[in-house]
Amino acid sequence: MRNTGNHEGQSQGMYKPGGARLRPIVNPASVALIGVSSKPGSAGQLVLGNLLKSGYRGAIHLVGRSGGTLDGRAVLTDITQLPAGVDLAILMVPAAAVLGTLKSCIDLGIPAAVCFASGFAEMGEEGRRQQIEIGEVARAGGLALLGPNTVGYYNYVDGFHLMMVPIDLPSQLQDDAGPAIAIAAQSGGIGVHLASSLEARGVPISYMLTTGNEADIGLAEVLDHYADDPATGAVIIYAEQIRSPSAFVAAAKRARAAGKGVVLLHPGKSEKAQVAAQSHTGALAGNHAVIRLMAERAGVVVVDSLEEAIDIGQLLLRFPQPPVGGLALVTGSGAVCGIAQDYAEPLGLDMPPISDEQAAVLREHLPEFLTPRNPLDLGTAVAFQPQLLEQGIKALLHDASIGSLLVCFPHASPSLLDPWLTHFLNAIERSTKPVILTLLNEDVPLPDAVVARAKAHGVVLMRSPERAIRALAGLARTLRQRAALGSEVPVTLLSELPSLGKGPTAEWRGKEILRSLGIKTPEGGLVRNVDEAVAIAARIGYPVVIKAQAASLMHKSEVGGVLVGIRDETGLREAWQRLHANVAKAKQDLVLDGVLVEAMGERGLELIVGANRDAQWGPTVMVGLGGIWTEVLADVKLLPADLQHDRIVAQLRSLRASKLLTGYRGAEPVDLDAVADAVAAVGRLMLSAPQIAEIDINPLVAYGHGKGAVALDALIVTT
Repeated sequence: MRNTGNHEGQSQGMYKPGGARLRPIVNPASVALIGVSSKPGSAGQLVLGNLLKSGYRGAIHLVGRSGGTLDGRAVLTDITQLPAGVDLAILMVPAAAVLGTLKSCIDLGIPAAVCFASGFAEMGEEGRRQQIEIGEVARAGGLALLGPNTVGYYNYVDGFHLMMVPIDLPSQLQDDAGPAIAIAAQSGGIGVHLASSLEARGVPISYMLTTGNEADIGLAEVLDHYADDPATGAVIIYAEQIRSPSAFVAAAKRARAAGKGVVLLHPGKSEKAQVAAQSHTGALAGNHAVIRLMAERAGVVVVDSLEEAIDIGQLLLRFPQPPVGGLALVTGSGAVCGIAQDYAEPLGLDMPPISDEQAAVLREHLPEFLTPRNPLDLGTAVAFQPQLLEQGIKALLHDASIGSLLVCFPHASPSLLDPWLTHFLNAIERSTKPVILTLLNEDVPLPDAVVARAKAHGVVLMRSPERAIRALAGLARTLRQRAALGSEVPVTLLSELPSLGKGPTAEWRGKEILRSLGIKTPEGGLVRNVDEAVAIAARIGYPVVIKAQAASLMHKSEVGGVLVGIRDETGLREAWQRLHANVAKAKQDLVLDGVLVEAMGERGLELIVGANRDAQWGPTVMVGLGGIWTEVLADVKLLPADLQHDRIVAQLRSLRASKLLTGYRGAEPVDLDAVADAVAAVGRLMLSAPQIAEIDINPLVAYGHGKGAVALDALIVTT
C-alpha cells in the first residue's frame, strides 16, 4: 500500500531547511477566500469572520460562483479576476473541486494554499489517489499546500488566525512574553486542546498549526519552521504518521541544536489505535516502537499521553536541558514523601540521599524535630517559618546528586501562599535545574494574584504531584536514552555481500551467511542422503540433531522436521527415515534442499537476535531473551542498526532479566561481548544489504564469559 501523503522522495524535492515555504501560510500579506457563499452562516462567512476578529489587516479577496457581497465585500465570480500578488489561497471548495482550483492558483502564481476539504485519504484508496495527485500538482507548480482535511491554525506572533470552525480566538502573543511553545498537530481537535490547556496555565504560545492529511506540507517542514522561529522556545507535536522520517529527524536535530526541546505524542501502540488513525487523517500507521526509538535518538521527548505532552512541553520551555541527577522533594506533608517515592521508582527516577555537606547546612536552619534528608518534610513548621522553604530548596539544589526538584504544598490562604511563593522564587533564582511548584487541592482554583505572579516569573506551576513527577521523569529519561543510544556513527559496510535469493532463506543458507559475519553456528553440514549424514555425524561426534531444509519450510518443528538427541548410527538411520516420512505427510509436494546434520550443543542461556527493516524508518535490530521466553516475557530491546559495541552491552545489562546474563545464584555470567558482536554484525548486514527485510536468530545460545555464543537457528527474509 502506498503512503497517504507526501512520500519521502517527494517531500525532499521541495523541502527547504527552515520551513521557508510556510511564511505565506502563517503570515500572508494578502489572502483570497475561494469558494465562498454569501448565504448567511456559510463556511466562508465563518472563516472571514475569524480572520477579521483576529485583527488581520492585509488585503482580503473573495471568490464564489454566485458573486454578490459578503460582509460588505464584493465576491468575484472567477479566480482569474484576482489581482496579482495574492500570498495565500484559502480553499473553501469541496474535494472534487480542489484539483482544478489548485491548478488555477498555480497559473496565477499564488505561492501557497490551505485546503479544508475532507474526503481524501481518510476515505480509502480512491481518496488516497486523489490526495497524492493534488500533492504532486502542488509541488510541481511550486505551491505550498497545507491540508487537506485541516481545520486551520493560530499564529499568535502576528495575530493571524485561520480557522474553519466557530471558536473563541486567542490573543496575540505579547512582545515581552519571552520564548513560547509552538504546536504542530495532525488533528485539529488535539491541536486546539493542547493550545487551550497551555493557555489556561498562562504558558505563552507562538503557533498552533494543524496539518491534516499532509498531501504536501508535513510535520517535518513545520518543525523546521519552528526551529528557526525566534519566538519559539519549545515544540509539541501530535503525529499519527510521520511521512518524511529523515526530514523529521533532521528538523528535530536542528531544533535541539537551537536549544529548543521537542515533545512527540504518537498514538499507535495498539492495533485499534492504528486503525483509528488511518480513518482519521488517512495515516498509514508506522511501527510505534521504531518511531519512538528513532525520535528519541534525535533528542525528541516521546510521551504516552496528552497530559505528558502538556506537562513536559511546559517544563521544556522553562528548562530546555534534561536534568543530570535524581529527584528531590520539599513538602509540608510526610504522606507526600511516601507517595512520591512509590510513584518515582517505577518511572526510573531516583531520589538520592543528600550529601553530608548539605545535610549540615540544613541542620543550621531546621528545628531539631525536622530531619535533613531527601525527601525533605518541613511539616507544619513552614507555616510559621516560611523562610525554611527557601533554605530547604537552596540546600537541595546545591547538592550535586540532585538534578530536579519538586516543591509540593497544600493550597493555603494568600497569607501563606504569598510568602511561600516569595521564598520559592528567591531559592530558584540562580538555578538552572528543572523545578516544579505543585499546589495541592487541584480542583480548587488558586488566587488570581498568585497565578499571575508565578506566570510573570516563569514558574512551572502544577496541581498534581503525580503529573509533576511523571514530567520530571520524562525529562530525565530523555537524557538516559541519548546516552544509551548515542549519535549516529559511520559503519563500515560489507564489501562483499552474500548471494541472496528472494523471500525466506533455508536455515542452512542463513547459517552460511551468519558464519561469513563471524557468528558461530554448530558444527555440521547439509547432506542429501543418509550415508553423507552418517559421515558428518562420525566427524563431529554424537549426539546430533537433524533438520529438514527448504526455504518454504520456516516452521520445521511443527511438521516433525526436527529430530534431536540422536546418539548413534543406527538411531541416525532410523531418524532419517522418520524425518522424511513426517515432512512428506505434512507437505506432500515439498522438495527439500537436503537435511542439516549438526552437533548437539551444550546448554546455555537462550537469547534472540533479530532485525527488521521498516519501510520508512529503515533497519533496526533487536535482542532479548529467546526460546520460549520471547513471547512469554517479551523482554527485548529495540536498537539502532549502527549501535556501537559498548552501548549494545549496556542495553543487554538493562534487560529486565539482566540478572540471568550477569550471573544469578552462582551461575556463570554469559559472554556479553560475544552477544554484542553478534548483534552488531546483524546490524551491519542490514545496513549493507537493503534487500534484506528481516533476520531472526532464535535462539542464540550464550555461554560463559569468554566462551562465545552460537546461533542454533537462523532465518533471513529478502524482498
